[in-house]
Amino acid sequence: MTDTKPVLEARGLTRRFGSVTALDGADFDVRPGEVVALIGDNGAGKSTLVKALSGNLEVDSGQVIFKDVVRVIDSPTTASALGIETVYQDLALAPHLDPVQNMFLGRETMRPGLAGHLGFMDNRSMRKEARSAFDKLGATVRSLDAPVGSMSGGQRQAIAIARAVHWANEVVFLDEPTAALGVRQTANVLETIRRVASHGVAVVFISHSMPHVMEVSDRVQVLRMGKRVATYRTEDTTMEELVAAMTGATGQVAA
Repeated sequence: MTDTKPVLEARGLTRRFGSVTALDGADFDVRPGEVVALIGDNGAGKSTLVKALSGNLEVDSGQVIFKDVVRVIDSPTTASALGIETVYQDLALAPHLDPVQNMFLGRETMRPGLAGHLGFMDNRSMRKEARSAFDKLGATVRSLDAPVGSMSGGQRQAIAIARAVHWANEVVFLDEPTAALGVRQTANVLETIRRVASHGVAVVFISHSMPHVMEVSDRVQVLRMGKRVATYRTEDTTMEELVAAMTGATGQVAA
């Protein structure tokens, strides 16, 4: 995997908000089929970097490179067209809609012919496609008919991830996907992340949980004060080393 070229790369990204520098020449890279954990203390620039790479925030300077081509990812629509999706902490699910409706929200499949032109949706096709997407990732969605607001946090997280992966074939950003989940639900989400990567999709895992980072990631990239200060192969590092890099006690670039 270390010989594989990055599918998505940031070089020297800078973003200022008035007198505050959120990104200060930040670098980042992720390769196909790997899980990269992005860690850093509060205010390190993680959210700003993810927003810049997913089309939700314009940068002041620097380059975003997608498959060896410099790109301007200026909107989530642009990112989606490239195969990049993001799952934020709030999941952006409509609680009153069922999993199928959430999966295709804004991307509904219309019936062929005149019926489609008249606004009739192909519910059978969408239901079949959604079930296939959930099964592919081993998502525990017990009902396709119940509103997602009535489901557990783990099921809602699995639906949000499956939706992102269904529309993304290159990169998925996951912002604190295990926050506020129980032990069993967390285990299911971490297993889902590994399944996503096994299908060749690059996964960027943003988390404050060092045990989860160590369990699921292939590499860890550390941000501090708006810069990438260290990169480690997960198998070659420890939680103590990662915390030291986050706090400034040490830092190195490897992997």
